[in-house]
Amino acid sequence: MINISDPKTGKTYKKEADAQMYMNKKIGETISGDMLGLKGYELEITGGSDKSGFPMRRDLTSLGRKRPLVVSGVGAKFKEKGVKQRKSVHGNHVDEDITQLNLKIVKPGKESIEKALGIATEEKAEVAAEE
Repeated sequence: MINISDPKTGKTYKKEADAQMYMNKKIGETISGDMLGLKGYELEITGGSDKSGFPMRRDLTSLGRKRPLVVSGVGAKFKEKGVKQRKSVHGNHVDEDITQLNLKIVKPGKESIEKALGIATEEKAEVAAEE
């Protein structure tokens, strides 16, 4: 599952695809959208989660899951300030355990994202069927 967010509109689009296409890429890297059928688009990896639901953390430069001492940021939800706790999070590299990958559009292509993903035609077809 790949989530693509458009910062201009604030919308998020889901695409069923394998995250293993981006094996050994890191959070923050810019990639081409051609593999997803988005010609001309440039996407940035912003995060994701592994097969058990643990989030990827940008500052953890390792493969696999680790249990760092977390004070704030991804994986930390503390009510009191200054609390430190060990939390399970995944490193910032995409590997075979990643099931969800979050991407952000950095440079849009020539056609709209809805048209490139085939969403606009489905919605128009539903409206036409209702009439």
